[in-house]
Amino acid sequence: MNKRRMWLLALAVFVSVTASGCGYNTLQSKQQNVKAKWAGVENQLQRRSDLINNMVEVAKLAGVQEQEVFGTIAQSNAQLINAQKAAPQGENGDKTPEQKQAIIDANNSFGGTIGRLLSLQQTWPQLRSNENFLKAQDELVGTENRVATARGDYNTAVQDYNTTRGSFPTVISAKLYGFKEEPYFKADPAAQQAPKINSDDYRRNTNK
Repeated sequence: MNKRRMWLLALAVFVSVTASGCGYNTLQSKQQNVKAKWAGVENQLQRRSDLINNMVEVAKLAGVQEQEVFGTIAQSNAQLINAQKAAPQGENGDKTPEQKQAIIDANNSFGGTIGRLLSLQQTWPQLRSNENFLKAQDELVGTENRVATARGDYNTAVQDYNTTRGSFPTVISAKLYGFKEEPYFKADPAAQQAPKINSDDYRRNTNK
Protein backbone atom coordinates (compact mmCIF):
# COMPACT_ATOMS: atom_id res chain seq x y z
CA MET A 1 0.00 0.00 0.00
CA ASN A 2 2.86 2.34 0.83
CA LYS A 3 4.54 1.50 -2.47
CA ARG A 4 1.36 2.32 -4.33
CA ARG A 5 1.14 5.67 -2.60
CA MET A 6 4.76 6.36 -3.42
CA TRP A 7 4.14 5.55 -7.09
CA LEU A 8 1.09 7.78 -7.16
CA LEU A 9 3.03 10.58 -5.49
CA ALA A 10 5.90 10.18 -7.94
CA LEU A 11 3.43 10.19 -10.83
CA ALA A 12 1.75 13.33 -9.50
CA VAL A 13 5.12 15.07 -9.18
CA PHE A 14 6.09 14.01 -12.70
CA VAL A 15 2.83 15.25 -14.20
CA SER A 16 3.08 18.49 -12.25
CA VAL A 17 6.66 19.15 -13.39
CA THR A 18 5.85 18.21 -16.97
CA ALA A 19 2.77 20.43 -17.06
CA SER A 20 4.70 23.22 -15.43
CA GLY A 21 7.47 22.95 -18.03
CA CYS A 22 5.01 22.96 -20.91
CA GLY A 23 3.25 25.93 -19.38
CA TYR A 24 6.54 27.78 -19.12
CA ASN A 25 7.41 27.17 -22.75
CA THR A 26 3.98 28.28 -23.91
CA LEU A 27 4.05 31.43 -21.81
CA GLN A 28 7.58 32.22 -22.95
CA SER A 29 6.58 31.92 -26.60
CA LYS A 30 3.45 34.03 -26.25
CA GLN A 31 5.28 36.64 -24.17
CA GLN A 32 7.92 36.97 -26.89
CA ASN A 33 5.13 37.59 -29.37
CA VAL A 34 3.77 40.34 -27.11
CA LYS A 35 7.22 41.91 -26.94
CA ALA A 36 7.58 41.85 -30.72
CA LYS A 37 4.20 43.51 -31.22
CA TRP A 38 5.01 46.11 -28.57
CA ALA A 39 8.22 46.95 -30.41
CA GLY A 40 6.08 47.63 -33.48
CA VAL A 41 3.91 50.01 -31.45
CA GLU A 42 6.91 51.93 -30.11
CA ASN A 43 8.38 52.20 -33.61
CA GLN A 44 5.22 53.84 -34.94
CA LEU A 45 4.94 56.15 -31.91
CA GLN A 46 8.50 57.33 -32.54
CA ARG A 47 7.75 57.90 -36.21
CA ARG A 48 4.71 59.97 -35.27
CA SER A 49 6.74 61.98 -32.77
CA ASP A 50 9.31 62.84 -35.42
CA LEU A 51 6.59 63.96 -37.81
CA ILE A 52 4.97 66.16 -35.17
CA ASN A 53 8.29 67.88 -34.53
CA ASN A 54 8.72 68.52 -38.26
CA MET A 55 5.22 69.95 -38.57
CA VAL A 56 5.80 72.29 -35.64
CA GLU A 57 9.03 73.57 -37.18
CA VAL A 58 7.31 74.12 -40.54
CA ALA A 59 4.50 76.02 -38.81
CA LYS A 60 7.02 78.24 -37.02
CA LEU A 61 8.88 78.95 -40.26
CA ALA A 62 5.55 79.88 -41.86
CA GLY A 63 5.09 82.56 -39.20
CA VAL A 64 2.38 80.83 -37.16
CA GLN A 65 2.48 82.27 -33.64
CA GLU A 66 0.36 79.80 -31.68
CA GLN A 67 2.83 79.55 -28.82
CA GLU A 68 0.32 77.99 -26.42
CA VAL A 69 -0.39 75.17 -28.86
CA PHE A 70 3.30 74.62 -29.55
CA GLY A 71 4.05 74.57 -25.83
CA THR A 72 1.38 71.96 -25.20
CA ILE A 73 2.65 69.82 -28.07
CA ALA A 74 6.25 70.04 -26.90
CA GLN A 75 5.36 69.14 -23.32
CA SER A 76 3.17 66.17 -24.29
CA ASN A 77 5.72 64.95 -26.81
CA ALA A 78 8.51 65.16 -24.25
CA GLN A 79 6.48 63.13 -21.74
CA LEU A 80 5.89 60.41 -24.32
CA ILE A 81 9.54 60.32 -25.38
CA ASN A 82 10.72 60.17 -21.76
CA ALA A 83 8.35 57.29 -21.06
CA GLN A 84 9.62 55.43 -24.13
CA LYS A 85 13.29 56.05 -23.35
CA ALA A 86 13.03 55.10 -19.68
CA ALA A 87 15.53 52.38 -18.81
CA PRO A 88 13.85 48.94 -18.99
CA GLN A 89 13.28 47.45 -15.55
CA GLY A 90 12.22 43.97 -16.61
CA GLU A 91 14.30 40.88 -17.23
CA ASN A 92 16.50 40.63 -20.33
CA GLY A 93 16.37 44.37 -20.88
CA ASP A 94 12.61 44.42 -21.48
CA LYS A 95 10.07 46.96 -20.28
CA THR A 96 7.77 45.86 -17.50
CA PRO A 97 3.97 45.94 -17.85
CA GLU A 98 4.02 48.98 -15.57
CA GLN A 99 6.42 50.81 -17.90
CA LYS A 100 4.26 49.92 -20.90
CA GLN A 101 1.24 51.34 -19.10
CA ALA A 102 3.16 54.57 -18.49
CA ILE A 103 3.81 54.83 -22.24
CA ILE A 104 0.14 54.13 -23.01
CA ASP A 105 -0.94 56.88 -20.59
CA ALA A 106 1.58 59.33 -22.07
CA ASN A 107 0.40 58.48 -25.57
CA ASN A 108 -3.21 59.16 -24.65
CA SER A 109 -2.19 62.53 -23.24
CA PHE A 110 -0.25 63.26 -26.41
CA GLY A 111 -3.05 62.20 -28.75
CA GLY A 112 -5.07 65.37 -28.31
CA THR A 113 -2.14 67.53 -29.39
CA ILE A 114 -2.33 66.09 -32.89
CA GLY A 115 -5.79 67.57 -33.33
CA ARG A 116 -4.57 70.92 -32.02
CA LEU A 117 -1.74 70.99 -34.55
CA LEU A 118 -3.92 69.96 -37.48
CA SER A 119 -6.53 72.54 -36.49
CA LEU A 120 -3.98 75.28 -37.12
CA GLN A 121 -4.22 74.58 -40.83
CA GLN A 122 -7.86 75.67 -40.77
CA THR A 123 -7.03 79.11 -39.42
CA TRP A 124 -3.65 79.92 -40.99
CA PRO A 125 -3.49 80.41 -44.80
CA GLN A 126 0.29 79.96 -44.66
CA LEU A 127 -0.17 76.34 -43.64
CA ARG A 128 -3.00 75.58 -46.05
CA SER A 129 -0.65 76.40 -48.92
CA ASN A 130 2.60 75.10 -47.40
CA GLU A 131 3.73 72.04 -49.33
CA ASN A 132 6.00 70.73 -46.56
CA PHE A 133 3.27 71.01 -43.93
CA LEU A 134 0.71 69.31 -46.17
CA LYS A 135 3.17 66.52 -46.99
CA ALA A 136 3.94 65.98 -43.30
CA GLN A 137 0.19 66.02 -42.58
CA ASP A 138 -0.40 63.26 -45.11
CA GLU A 139 2.44 61.27 -43.57
CA LEU A 140 0.92 61.78 -40.14
CA VAL A 141 -2.45 60.47 -41.29
CA GLY A 142 -0.72 57.38 -42.64
CA THR A 143 1.23 57.02 -39.41
CA GLU A 144 -1.96 57.16 -37.35
CA ASN A 145 -3.25 54.24 -39.41
CA ARG A 146 -0.01 52.38 -38.75
CA VAL A 147 -0.28 53.14 -35.03
CA ALA A 148 -3.83 51.80 -35.01
CA THR A 149 -2.75 48.63 -36.81
CA ALA A 150 0.25 48.09 -34.52
CA ARG A 151 -1.95 48.74 -31.48
CA GLY A 152 -4.48 46.17 -32.70
CA ASP A 153 -1.77 43.56 -33.34
CA TYR A 154 -0.35 44.18 -29.88
CA ASN A 155 -3.74 43.86 -28.19
CA THR A 156 -4.41 40.59 -30.04
CA ALA A 157 -1.09 39.22 -28.79
CA VAL A 158 -1.85 40.44 -25.26
CA GLN A 159 -5.28 38.81 -25.28
CA ASP A 160 -3.74 35.51 -26.37
CA TYR A 161 -1.03 35.71 -23.73
CA ASN A 162 -3.26 36.87 -20.86
CA THR A 163 -5.89 34.24 -21.66
CA THR A 164 -3.27 31.49 -21.62
CA ARG A 165 -1.67 32.92 -18.51
CA GLY A 166 -4.98 32.87 -16.62
CA SER A 167 -5.96 29.35 -17.68
CA PHE A 168 -5.45 26.28 -15.53
CA PRO A 169 -2.92 24.72 -15.14
CA THR A 170 -0.78 27.35 -16.91
CA VAL A 171 -1.69 29.88 -14.24
CA ILE A 172 0.39 27.82 -11.82
CA SER A 173 3.44 28.15 -14.04
CA ALA A 174 2.76 31.86 -14.50
CA LYS A 175 2.82 32.46 -10.74
CA LEU A 176 5.75 30.09 -10.25
CA TYR A 177 7.95 31.76 -12.88
CA GLY A 178 6.73 35.33 -12.43
CA PHE A 179 4.90 35.89 -15.72
CA LYS A 180 2.93 39.12 -15.20
CA GLU A 181 -0.29 40.13 -16.92
CA GLU A 182 0.33 42.52 -19.82
CA PRO A 183 -1.67 45.76 -20.21
CA TYR A 184 -3.96 46.41 -23.16
CA PHE A 185 -3.30 49.48 -25.27
CA LYS A 186 -6.53 51.39 -24.76
CA ALA A 187 -6.68 54.76 -26.47
CA ASP A 188 -8.35 57.64 -24.69
CA PRO A 189 -11.63 58.38 -26.55
CA ALA A 190 -11.21 62.09 -25.78
CA ALA A 191 -7.95 62.13 -27.70
CA GLN A 192 -9.83 61.42 -30.92
CA GLN A 193 -11.66 64.76 -30.80
CA ALA A 194 -9.82 67.64 -32.39
CA PRO A 195 -10.16 70.78 -30.24
CA LYS A 196 -11.29 74.02 -31.81
CA ILE A 197 -8.73 76.79 -31.97
CA ASN A 198 -9.65 80.46 -32.03
CA SER A 199 -6.69 82.03 -33.80
CA ASP A 200 -7.91 85.58 -33.07
CA ASP A 201 -7.65 84.93 -29.34
CA TYR A 202 -4.14 83.58 -29.74
CA ARG A 203 -3.07 86.58 -31.80
CA ARG A 204 -4.43 88.95 -29.18
CA ASN A 205 -2.56 87.10 -26.46
CA THR A 206 0.64 87.12 -28.51
CA ASN A 207 0.45 90.85 -29.17
CA LYS A 208 -0.02 91.78 -25.51
